[in-house]
Amino acid sequence: MSAIDQNEFIVGPDDIVLVTGAAGFIGKRVVRSLLDRGVGRIRCFVRNSTPLSKLDDLRAQAGVTEVDIFRGNLLSPDDCRAATEDASVVIHLAAGRGEKSFPDAVLNSVVTTRNLLEACLHRGGIKRFVNVSSFAVYSNTHKRHGSLLDESCPIESHPEVRGDAYTFAKSRQDDIVMQYGRDRGVPYVLIRPGVVYGPGNIAIHGRVGIDTFGIFLHLGGSNRIPFTYVDNCADAIALAALKPAIEGEVFNVVDDDLPTSRQFLRQYKRYVRRFRSLYVPKVLSYILCALWEKYSAWSKGQLPPAFNRSRWNAAWRRTRYSNAKLKSLLQWQPAVSTSEGLRRYFDAAKEARKHA
Repeated sequence: MSAIDQNEFIVGPDDIVLVTGAAGFIGKRVVRSLLDRGVGRIRCFVRNSTPLSKLDDLRAQAGVTEVDIFRGNLLSPDDCRAATEDASVVIHLAAGRGEKSFPDAVLNSVVTTRNLLEACLHRGGIKRFVNVSSFAVYSNTHKRHGSLLDESCPIESHPEVRGDAYTFAKSRQDDIVMQYGRDRGVPYVLIRPGVVYGPGNIAIHGRVGIDTFGIFLHLGGSNRIPFTYVDNCADAIALAALKPAIEGEVFNVVDDDLPTSRQFLRQYKRYVRRFRSLYVPKVLSYILCALWEKYSAWSKGQLPPAFNRSRWNAAWRRTRYSNAKLKSLLQWQPAVSTSEGLRRYFDAAKEARKHA
């Protein structure tokens, strides 16, 4: 690990970088990426319930670097103030995941983010707030088939219509970060990863299809899946925290040589396990989503709008992706190729099945 280059980065050897969600799937890789770039002081915000083994892993990475483990709750303004004390940069990864309830998702993504932003303002002198968002916030509804999705594309103006609490919360989280930047001068950067994959996150993503009624419905077809290997994503987040002169920028994170949904599924069956799947043509899947949406509205929500045209456009409309801005402004390059990343992913998925 080399000493940090103060001519290249906005932090010096005595600056503290706070990472929330540091013990998570992406977070622990972000800590490693910061260490690789010579960051000398890292504060890892973890939940009170985080197992000690995960904390030991973080400390083991540090070597001579000062890595401070801060246990707390982001819903507590006092904990947020204590965690941000003397911090120069905040990388905000922690977010509610898996909640089906809109209030829970907002509480664990939006309220926690506001608490952190308020703590940064109270402390003063923050150099950058990096909010890790998601591709989920983008809207494809008014885009042509096969068009490019990049940082200039609009986000969902009514994310509640998609019926997905995570999308709604991440959209509102981005809104509040931009509001604090615009109205209260918080220097921020937004990072929006695509589908982050790798050992530790081995489920087949919904952009490929859904497993239901004993058969996997393949919905992606010839769509490219916006994959980013977890180590590549972590490097992008670390660079977004450290590189100068990028305040207010938004960066999408996807790798090169993205496979189609069909290519991915074929390889998964070959290297992990074989299972029955049925390809649903796009016209048919769109009609089914539209009918589901209409019936949900007619039944006044008795059938939740889990499938709708907004979700279809976001997940299954044919789309191209770009990482040009990431490469241009951050000089980011994927350290792990897509072929190697998929190999590691398939190996991990196969190993997990042996112990299931």
